[in-house]
Amino acid sequence: MVVPLAGRSVAAVAGTLLVLTAWASVVGTVIVPRPVSSWLTRWVDRVVNKAFRLATNVISDYNRRDRVLAAQAAAILLAQLVAWLGISFIGYALLLWPFGTDGIASDLTVAGSSMFTLGFAEQSGVVPVAVVFAAAATGLVIVTLQIAYLPALYGAFNRRETEVALLNARGGVPSWGPELLARTHYALGSGVSSIDTLPDLYAQWERWAADVAESHTTYLPLVRFRSPRSLSSWVTALLAVLDSAALFLALSPESAPVVPARLCLRSGFLCFDQIARAMGIDVPEEPDPNGQISVSYEEFLDAIARMREVDFPIERTAADAWPDFVGWRLNYEQAAYAVAAAVDAVPALWSGPRRRAHAIAPIRPALGRPPKSPVAPNKRPAAPNKRPAAPK
Repeated sequence: MVVPLAGRSVAAVAGTLLVLTAWASVVGTVIVPRPVSSWLTRWVDRVVNKAFRLATNVISDYNRRDRVLAAQAAAILLAQLVAWLGISFIGYALLLWPFGTDGIASDLTVAGSSMFTLGFAEQSGVVPVAVVFAAAATGLVIVTLQIAYLPALYGAFNRRETEVALLNARGGVPSWGPELLARTHYALGSGVSSIDTLPDLYAQWERWAADVAESHTTYLPLVRFRSPRSLSSWVTALLAVLDSAALFLALSPESAPVVPARLCLRSGFLCFDQIARAMGIDVPEEPDPNGQISVSYEEFLDAIARMREVDFPIERTAADAWPDFVGWRLNYEQAAYAVAAAVDAVPALWSGPRRRAHAIAPIRPALGRPPKSPVAPNKRPAAPNKRPAAPK
């Protein structure tokens, strides 16, 4: 069947739109330093995420599910590249169709030969040659930009995970706000509280949240990059820091670092809110002042009991502190829970529901056996004055 020239011309217009769509998606995703909406990248994200969700629905063990989900971000990046090249390939084939005489199959061959710079097929004529050159440049530029895109992604990932790893060393895994406060005060059993380091910690995480909000909304696949450890997650780490700040302000308002804690809470709330919106999650712009949080009062009391185990300085009763804690947590809980559920983050305490997984309490090391008296390094203990008597 021979398609008339008018039909092939309409197809060429459609091909032009496909090429422009691919270019707009590439430029918006890789070059423009702000979130740019593209139906093509949204479609790719949905397809890949749906495939991984179906694949992991049958896996009940979280560690096994985490190993499967570790490939999700890489699959999104590869699928984006395939989509850009595929859409461009079809678009250039349709552009060549009105000028060919051997049918659409021949135009597909020429378009593929041009895009992948193979050069084994070509068409004569000024316009076809221009289309061939454009197709060759498109294929080369898309692949080059994708390669140059990866260092930016992994640079942002490394910055993110460095602070997460430091927090894991300080507060354990999975991250939990009360555990972070308790361990900071306990200070590895040194007998000297390190609460005075919390202002610096909150300042660091204020900057961290701003960096993550900027990088993860600009390069959305970063949201799906998982931590190297299965029980670690950037989502639950930030949530633990925010909970620790809210608890500290609610329980010990006189000794809490008010300004660093408040700034950290504000930055963390904005981080969760912006990332949730970039992912297409509908979250309210302002929390309901009369709303309720998912953490129950009994769980709040359990958290205080954990802090009292290490004699954390608490200035207010639980009943007096509870309304303030609820007020702080209302700001970030909904967005944090939505992001945690979307990426299937580790089910830490106070981090919301997960698929086929129960909350995991922080793993605590066994009690150590500290030395009875400090011994200077590179020095051996002094020998006793008298040898013990030999056994008879």
